[in-house]
Amino acid sequence: AEAGEGYLSAKMHLVDLAGSERIKKTKAEGQRLQEGIQINKGLLALGNVISALGDDKRRGGHVPYRDSKLTRILQDSLGGNSRTVMVACVSPADSNLDETLNTLKYANRARNIRNKP
Repeated sequence: AEAGEGYLSAKMHLVDLAGSERIKKTKAEGQRLQEGIQINKGLLALGNVISALGDDKRRGGHVPYRDSKLTRILQDSLGGNSRTVMVACVSPADSNLDETLNTLKYANRARNIRNKP
């Protein structure tokens, strides 16, 4: 761009959060167990960032982006001047009620984030 002209740039992150991994339900062992633990750590860190950004009482305070690789990668998307979309997949099955409710609560907290225009 020439001097004095602004430019527009874009980047796109597609992240499959894979849902919370319930160890008792999946009966994971070995490497799958370790992967499930890492997924849960990333989801917890992302949840903490979403809570910090979406809560009016905590807005302007410390946002723990450095707690995981996932939150560092998504830092601009979560708290910058980006347009961000979150798709929450839920199940109508009774056996998945707890996970569905947790997913909806998670998505509702994310909906409260207001990025700068």
